[in-house]
Amino acid sequence: MKRILILTLVAFSLSSCVSNRVFNDLESRYAQLKDNYNRQTKSIETLQMELEELKELFRAKEETLSETQDSLRAKKQSLEKLESSIELLKQNSESALKARIAENEVLMEKIADRENELADRMNRVEELEGLITRQKQAMVDLKEKLSDALLNFENKGLTVEARDGKVYVSMENKLLFSSGSWNVEPEGQRAISSLGDVLADNPDISILIEGHTDNVPYSGRGSLKGNWDLSTKRATSIVNLLLENPEILPQNLTAAGRGEYLPIAPNSTREGRAANRRIEVVLSPQLDEITQIINTLD
Repeated sequence: MKRILILTLVAFSLSSCVSNRVFNDLESRYAQLKDNYNRQTKSIETLQMELEELKELFRAKEETLSETQDSLRAKKQSLEKLESSIELLKQNSESALKARIAENEVLMEKIADRENELADRMNRVEELEGLITRQKQAMVDLKEKLSDALLNFENKGLTVEARDGKVYVSMENKLLFSSGSWNVEPEGQRAISSLGDVLADNPDISILIEGHTDNVPYSGRGSLKGNWDLSTKRATSIVNLLLENPEILPQNLTAAGRGEYLPIAPNSTREGRAANRRIEVVLSPQLDEITQIINTLD
């Protein structure tokens, strides 16, 4: 019995030792498997998160792709419209270019006509300037000739002056008329005759004879109605004397009475009144030719 008990105890001890090793081995393998499971679980979770991120990225890419495709379709449509517009514009441009070329040709013809017209006008302007220059010189020459012809009368109330492109021959009444009379005295007749000799050589001169008085009212009797009437009759008397020269053209002569209304000196003094009582012969160039040229410039 004792031997059996001992054998039983030995067997039990051996059995107990084997079970502990197996248990420990199993427990170690379990721990490894559990750790491996945990790692795999975490890896799966990580992969699932990455998968979700990839799915989200894929959805975003899909949306971007869809938007890009829509944009490409829109751009393609725009391109097709643009190409159509370019073609239409090209056709219109060709038509517009032809029309513009035709317009430019018409414009060039107008410019050429305008240049010819301008050149013609410049020629007329030059002609006008030349005519004015010649007339100015003619008036200077006329003034010199009159001064020479009337030199003997310049100390008797006669003056010759060039002013504003005209020549003025002023003669005081003491050289020409008695007080209140419009009959020209012999000395005055000689002066008018000398004046007429020069004017006869200048048929292109307009001759205006103006009669002037002072402001003293006319007190004589007869047909005169006043100073204005007297100034007009005196101017007419000078015209009649000039017409005695057959070389003077009547159409170049004009008689005018100014009365007392264009004085050249104060009427408050004897000398001033004497200066105002005068005949003025205003000589100016004929303007017909100048007027004709000016009219062609309009």
